[in-house]
Amino acid sequence: MQTFLDALDDRVLVCDGAMGTMLYAKGVFINKSFDALNLTQPDLVAEVHQEYVRAGADIVETNTFGANRIKLGSFGLADKLHAINEQGAKIARHAADGRAYVAGAIGPLGIRIEPWGKTGVDEAREYFREQAQALADGGVDLFILETFRDLNEIGAAIDAVRSVSDLPIIAQMTTEEDGNTLDGTPPERFAPELERRGATVIGVNCAVGPAPMLDTIERMAGVTKLRLSAQPNAGKPRDVEGRNIYLCSPDYMASYARRFILHNVRVVGGCCGTTPEHIRQIKNAVRALAPSAARHAEAPAATPSASTAAKAGPPLLTPPVPREQKSRLAHAMARGTFVVAVELLPPRGFQTEQVIERAKRLKIRGVDVVNIPDGYRAGARLSALSLAVLIEQHAGIETLLHYACRDRNLLGIQSDLLGAHAMGLRNVMLVTGDPGRVGDYPDATAVFDVDSIGLTNVVARLNHGSDIGGQAIGAPTAFHIGVSVNPSASNLDQELRRFEYKVEAGAEFVVTRPVFDLAGFETFRKRIESTRLPVVAAVFPFESARNAEFMANEVPGMRVPDALLDRMRRADGADAEAREGVAIAREIAAALRGSVQGVQVSTPSGDVETALAVLDGLR
Repeated sequence: MQTFLDALDDRVLVCDGAMGTMLYAKGVFINKSFDALNLTQPDLVAEVHQEYVRAGADIVETNTFGANRIKLGSFGLADKLHAINEQGAKIARHAADGRAYVAGAIGPLGIRIEPWGKTGVDEAREYFREQAQALADGGVDLFILETFRDLNEIGAAIDAVRSVSDLPIIAQMTTEEDGNTLDGTPPERFAPELERRGATVIGVNCAVGPAPMLDTIERMAGVTKLRLSAQPNAGKPRDVEGRNIYLCSPDYMASYARRFILHNVRVVGGCCGTTPEHIRQIKNAVRALAPSAARHAEAPAATPSASTAAKAGPPLLTPPVPREQKSRLAHAMARGTFVVAVELLPPRGFQTEQVIERAKRLKIRGVDVVNIPDGYRAGARLSALSLAVLIEQHAGIETLLHYACRDRNLLGIQSDLLGAHAMGLRNVMLVTGDPGRVGDYPDATAVFDVDSIGLTNVVARLNHGSDIGGQAIGAPTAFHIGVSVNPSASNLDQELRRFEYKVEAGAEFVVTRPVFDLAGFETFRKRIESTRLPVVAAVFPFESARNAEFMANEVPGMRVPDALLDRMRRADGADAEAREGVAIAREIAAALRGSVQGVQVSTPSGDVETALAVLDGLR
């Protein structure tokens, strides 16, 4: 075989897909050390490698993503670090059988290093050095550092590898859908830094699917001349009977492989959810190009069963405030008035002048309520609760506060809500919140003391003057309780069952996920008529054909009819695509007008003018 670098000069190389996904599918539980299988079940690991080689992978990664001292120590296996890594390299070498290069896989430590944690950079460098040395002893052809969120940590890893070997290094960060790392570092910063640190190939992997990753790759290509790598997840995972099912088809992944290659990507593969069939299709796509061209369903909660939680109900210590007296939105809904809402995103940092001006403009244009989403996790954003208070105080328009329980325990939830009420907020939409999933061995954590059903119960208890322990809080709160529901859920029966529990728990109105399929929505609407709750339907204007494809293929629980995708694809150019997206959203809003009590517009980038264009003429 050629050297890895010579091969990289000649052609695009295809990396393998997910090791963890495949091992899990073969019956290995996620509470086990996957890395230790190199010693305990080497044939099983070899079988996965061989499946990827047969599918056409040019590079196979060793089963050592978490085989550092810190992560192995949590399983009592730190003393086997060298053996696990060396054996991992040997297994991959044997499985490759001269047909693929072996990349020594190194993932993050799973702890914070300075300046964000108590572990020093020099300590981290030593942890990575001993893993790199073991992989080098096993005979790898190159190293791949992947799924890093912290530039300091991946810098320590690069330094550690360079201290033991001069083999090529592929260095990959993991990002949110906005292209920034999970710590908020943009590609325009991390790409040049990885190049400066001495990586051979730089790229991104995991956390997101192909469409948002392509945006990140385009930004990286604008600031570095190094060859790039891209290994997206097979879309976002959907929980189906306790298992994560990934949405992207092999053909869809392959179509994005072709697009990656046009932006200087020379190593392309897949991460969570990617199987040998995905890799086979990606390989076919790469072969077709000339070398010159070339992981919402709501999260499960650790609470009593949904039915039990919903039917328990709040203790009737104090009569609740009549609904029509809670807020202007509540009064309008009680009277049957049609309402319109627009979503505004919390800004990065603490400066709020611009977003408040947008809220004022929405009020002038007749919007009834501003919806403030909760839970944007990348970077330092103003809290949704704080922004809602500021908008109501300075813009004079009511807000609908998204409140997610993902990052909060029960005591924190009660404190937040009592504080929000004291500052004048009344309208809340209670959601579970999306879990953070990063890598085959996720480091991202969440709280999930309750889910949205339990959260609805908490707020209903407060509205009856009681805390979760049944103790009186004095005057009852007057929250106007909204909940979310997805009309396009893959398992609509289950979605409606959960919705019924929310109604029993105290929900007073419902806001849907974005509606694209009008026929499907009508079926859904008829099934919830008996609840007699006001329904606010969300509409979402596509900003581009790529955005439409992303919604159709990578967002769990979205159903976008082919006719709408065809319309977006036929639009000629970015401006035409944006106009067509607005036209489609306006048509959907007009069609829904007679069957719902309100419409909410959410735009991909929080563009107020686009939202107003959708609402133009609706009333």
